[in-house]
Amino acid sequence: MLYLLAILLPPLAVLFCGKPFQFILNIILTLCLFIPGAVHAILVVNSHLADKRSERLERAIRETRQL
Repeated sequence: MLYLLAILLPPLAVLFCGKPFQFILNIILTLCLFIPGAVHAILVVNSHLADKRSERLERAIRETRQL
């Protein structure tokens, strides 16, 4: 869902990832040309989702070590 939003409304997708400084950069890129803003938004969303996956994996490893 965030990837679709990154293509249609790049600054909004970056803002939903919780990255305010990246949001400002994305607005500038989107105003220059739409394509750089969309590419930047896709990269930010991908990074955000990778961070979430890593956090879940670390939490699962900690839980198994406690058993």
